[in-house]
Amino acid sequence: MWRPALPGSLRAALGAAPLSSGGTPRSLEGKVALVTAGTDGIGLGVAEALGVAGARVFISSRRAQNVQRAVEQLRGRGLQVGGVPCHVGRAEERERMVQAALDTFGAIDILVSNAAVNPHFGPALEADESTWDKVFQVNVTAAAMLVRLVVPHMEKRGGGAIILMSSIAGYQPMMGLAPYSVSKAAMLALVAALSPELLPRGIRVNGVAPGLIRTRFSAA
Repeated sequence: MWRPALPGSLRAALGAAPLSSGGTPRSLEGKVALVTAGTDGIGLGVAEALGVAGARVFISSRRAQNVQRAVEQLRGRGLQVGGVPCHVGRAEERERMVQAALDTFGAIDILVSNAAVNPHFGPALEADESTWDKVFQVNVTAAAMLVRLVVPHMEKRGGGAIILMSSIAGYQPMMGLAPYSVSKAAMLALVAALSPELLPRGIRVNGVAPGLIRTRFSAA
């Protein structure tokens, strides 16, 4: 049966041993991973790969029914998974999600900040102020605040790994996706700002910038 493997970029960012140099599919045994927007598309694939690698995985998305479906799907594959609904753009829901992960698995070693929105498709100057505010609140500010929430818990474990999901659009803005592209460029800058600050505290911060992948999010 096909089992997902962590892509090389994610394996390196998480500190997992490369499979070609003696690593095993269970190289994240004993770790706890929190994955936002982990019920579909890239997030679900990452959550499954982390689980297969041995991590206990806690996922979230905005809709409770999507969380329940994904948790049941992943548990059906023998993985240790929990989850709660969470709108990452709301501070109280972020805090509740982090606490739920701690209550369920007792720790957080890995954060994959994958949640993002793209409410505008069209010319850049047609995006109004509320659109820019929403995109940056969810795609950038929420990621920074999640890092702030999980760092103390990672330090208690002696360190951790944080993955901030950017996009190829952060390097080459896409026509019709100006607010989204600019927010993903900001995510790259956030990685660069946080990495030297957190490395002395035993926490690695890396960014991953996927290209266009066929998911419901990229359907437009």
